[in-house]
Amino acid sequence: RQGIMENARRRLKEFDVGDKFSRLPLPRAAVLLPLLVRGGRLHLLLTVRSMQLRRSPGEVCFPGGKSEATDKDDIETALREAEEEVGLQPEKVEVICRLMPGIDKMNNLVTPVVGFIEDTFQATPNPDEVSEVFVVPLEYFVKPLNYKTFSYKTSSGYLTRIHCFIYDDQERKKSFKIWGLTAHFAVFLALVIFGERPTFEVDYDLDNLISSSEHNFINLYASIYERKKSNL
Repeated sequence: RQGIMENARRRLKEFDVGDKFSRLPLPRAAVLLPLLVRGGRLHLLLTVRSMQLRRSPGEVCFPGGKSEATDKDDIETALREAEEEVGLQPEKVEVICRLMPGIDKMNNLVTPVVGFIEDTFQATPNPDEVSEVFVVPLEYFVKPLNYKTFSYKTSSGYLTRIHCFIYDDQERKKSFKIWGLTAHFAVFLALVIFGERPTFEVDYDLDNLISSSEHNFINLYASIYERKKSNL
């Protein structure tokens, strides 16, 4: 277990963006990508949004949300939201890094914060926000059994690839659809940690993952910002 975690820590720290993008003039949000070791393999904890939420009800996502004025940084936002949503106490998370941000449909700048949690963690979902919590082996996001992809043009005209995974949870006897920005972050996390080629196409140069992920993000941001300027 320690060896698996140590290897992941080392890889993740190479990709830590810190607060490099925190001054961009977009509203901010952050999500926690909680990693745990179970049965000798890395797993990722995910949640299902409550059906009573206005935005994206019933969709799979990571614990997280918009930053509040009292949050000192993205890490604090992600940890606060994870505690509110699934009862994960901040001191029970070993924060490793912040990865390349994404931009959601509402043009929020979303920063993924990666942290280790104990495999014994028992989630207590807040029913107003979360209907279910489940875990997926991280390698599913490079070697999926049920995967499809489609192209998507953002409102700013930027063409991007959307990953869509169907994960059959044997324990719960049900399937979960993981797609959009959540899948984007999960794929990138798996690419960083495993350093191997996935069984599907990705929008990265896998030999230069750091620079190509930054290049992709800057192009996406530029396409949104140009549109914002033209709306003024």
